[in-house]
Amino acid sequence: MDKMQHGGEALARAVEAAYAQGQTDYYLEPMVRMDGGQPVGKIQNGDHVIFCCRRGEREIELTEAFTQPDFDKFSRTYLDRLEFVIMTMYHEKFKDLPIAFAPERVKRPLAQVLSEAGLRQFHCAESEKFAHVTFFFNGGFNQSFPGETDVCVPSPKGIPFDQKPELSLPEVARRVMEATDEGYPFILTNFANGDVIGHTANTQAKLAAAETVSRYVSQVAAYAVEHDYVVAVTADHGNIEALYTKDGKPHGAHTTNLVPFILLDPRKRAVQLHDGCLGDVAPTVLSVLGVEQPAEMTGRSLLDEQCITSRKMMLVILDGWGFGTGDQGDAIYMASTPGWDALLAQNPSCKLRASGSNVGLQAGKAGNSEAGHSNLGAGRVVAQDDVRMDSAIQDGSFKQNPVFCRAIENAKKEGALHLIAYLTEKSSHGCIEYPLMLAEMAEGVPEVYFHIIFDGRSTEPGSAPAMLRQLEQRLQTLGRGQIADGMGRGIALDRDGNYGKIQKAYEAMVLGRGTEYPG
Repeated sequence: MDKMQHGGEALARAVEAAYAQGQTDYYLEPMVRMDGGQPVGKIQNGDHVIFCCRRGEREIELTEAFTQPDFDKFSRTYLDRLEFVIMTMYHEKFKDLPIAFAPERVKRPLAQVLSEAGLRQFHCAESEKFAHVTFFFNGGFNQSFPGETDVCVPSPKGIPFDQKPELSLPEVARRVMEATDEGYPFILTNFANGDVIGHTANTQAKLAAAETVSRYVSQVAAYAVEHDYVVAVTADHGNIEALYTKDGKPHGAHTTNLVPFILLDPRKRAVQLHDGCLGDVAPTVLSVLGVEQPAEMTGRSLLDEQCITSRKMMLVILDGWGFGTGDQGDAIYMASTPGWDALLAQNPSCKLRASGSNVGLQAGKAGNSEAGHSNLGAGRVVAQDDVRMDSAIQDGSFKQNPVFCRAIENAKKEGALHLIAYLTEKSSHGCIEYPLMLAEMAEGVPEVYFHIIFDGRSTEPGSAPAMLRQLEQRLQTLGRGQIADGMGRGIALDRDGNYGKIQKAYEAMVLGRGTEYPG
């Protein structure tokens, strides 16, 4: 292995070969760098790993495989002396791991306030978005509050999502209507299609997804109204409404667009709504339910007057469903959406800010599902991890983080330092700056290895080789860090129980199994 090279060019060529075979960034199969017939940078017992992703639900399965002694999803070589650092607390089960940025939990989120008021509640989504109506909506708590029923409908498995743009929405809708029959005072649901399909490059799938959402949101809302529910329909951020980039390429990322808030009242009360932000939704729910708003919620009800109170309520969150341009570049406008059009035209509505500082992100940054749902459930603006971590970088405290410093000092004494690195400049999961800064801090560590996760969502399709070559230049300037392997986010960051994918990622990093390439 040429120490003057850090593996970026070698992996870039391997990725280009995978492209030629029809693979894409998101689903790139594990590629393992070889030197002298042996894999480079395998994670071994006594080593130190920092998982440089910050979000939560997509990091759980791989973290389980590395850290849980009783893990049984696949047969693995368990490394019982491995130091495994996580950037944020991905799940309560990891509370005893070293956590660089321990979470700031939301005090008294909506679900807790309703539980304290003795009201039953029902939360339902398909598995792609289940964490959002539970963990994120509930302020970072994994356990259901007393009186809360959570239902997870499995998302499709074994096929690309754009081949089934309806996803599991028919079953989600059925379960939500059943909950309406049971009379839960508060019902929460997420329709995942706008975000999941919005991230693809398939225009026809996006139109089909928009039509599916229109049909089922109309059906569910009408059913709830028949059962005397006040229904609010909103979104967590924009996505599917934008079909193309300025260059005319398929648009597959979140947007900064405003999102809708529509209120349906079966008793036809005269309602006036004012524009606001996502943190105003929980106070609106409490107003309708007739529950006192706690001091921790600093948002303001979207109702100009408290003309609806002590009623049952349903909140439908259309994931990735913003206000678009209303032309041929807008999937919601171009699709046949009579149900949605009628909801918007025939009921009181307003617009909500769902991006940037309005949801606790950096100014001008597109919203995301985690920020959206945490704000929706908190009833206030919740500072997101990227803001907290970027603030730490700016004020210098990132380099003084005691968890990072301890892992690096331990690596100087024994074993190698491994950085599971997300190859993107901007994503709600992280960015390449985190592992680069940690590598900079690792002066004196004999061996520093990068294990690359390709994005394929917040990056342009096919951009991975260029980004790897840029990373190579950064590592040459730094003078340390070797790239050991790489794989797509769809493999390493599965969140839907596809542990066969996680096994591939784990075995690439630990056993050096994957498509071999010379380095």
